[in-house]
Amino acid sequence: MKLRILKSAVTNPWFNLATEDWIFNTLDADSHTLFLWRNSETVVIGRSQNPWVECKIDKMEADEVFLARRQSGGGAVFHDLGNTNFTFLSPKNDYDQDANFTIIINALKKLGIEADLSGRNDMQVGDKKISGSAFKHAADRSFHHGTLLVNANMQKLGDYLNPHPLKLKAKGIKSVRARVANLVEFNENINHETLSDAIIEAFYEYYNDTAPVEELDEASLAKQPALNKYYQQMADWDWRFGKTPEFSHHIETRFDWGIIDLHLDVKQAVIRDVVIFSDALNVELIDLLKETLTDIKYDRHEIKAKLAELGKAHADLAAQIDDVSKWLTSEMEG
Repeated sequence: MKLRILKSAVTNPWFNLATEDWIFNTLDADSHTLFLWRNSETVVIGRSQNPWVECKIDKMEADEVFLARRQSGGGAVFHDLGNTNFTFLSPKNDYDQDANFTIIINALKKLGIEADLSGRNDMQVGDKKISGSAFKHAADRSFHHGTLLVNANMQKLGDYLNPHPLKLKAKGIKSVRARVANLVEFNENINHETLSDAIIEAFYEYYNDTAPVEELDEASLAKQPALNKYYQQMADWDWRFGKTPEFSHHIETRFDWGIIDLHLDVKQAVIRDVVIFSDALNVELIDLLKETLTDIKYDRHEIKAKLAELGKAHADLAAQIDDVSKWLTSEMEG
């Protein structure tokens, strides 16, 4: 059984997650493949998660933090350059999950860190989690990916993953936080490069073979049409937001000119149904708001733009429309 080692020189999460899909769906399964990568600051959500429930979308935009949705399930995680991510791909008939964990544990041992497997998915040092994993299987291949906390900014976990409690009734999975630690707490000299080298060495030793390390970069997109296709999907708004399970958003407030009780039903990140209860005297305003908000993206920028257009078209109602715009978009912020 031949070995293949891929290492990404790119820190764009859409590229790296696309590469994972490319490896899983396209690469020859008749080999043991190892892929090593890391991302710039990113919140990665599971396939069935709601980004507005999991993340502070507005803060992420302000800080230029990526939002990525992976193909696999599970909860939301924060990645930065202090995370080292690993992916193993093996033929299904020669897949050994324990072997993958053994390779990682052996690599950490080379760096003076004694880690253990915890349950089915995690690795820990003492009682602190340092790695989580997920798995995927197809007819002829099996896939195991995980992350190792090397020197991640733990403060950012709270900055982006603890959202303001919106009145959202959401379907899907909500994340559970765990006690975690960085590997630098156990070896202050460890970094992405030293850890990657140790994993590659442990990979060679386990299979008693070697293979050249293939460096992936943006030019790989041009060489591999399938990889570029996956990249376009990962980067697309419709994938990152539009795949959100159905949810509803209910908010209520009082303006000088009346009460607004607003109910939004959102499917595939598009506002499909709008119900407004109000004691405002101007019935036309309520009808115009319902008409404008229906069938547009559940996106602060789009809502603000559409309501601004409405205000220009109805100058006599512009002040009230602006009130609603500021209120609604602020309530959508994490």
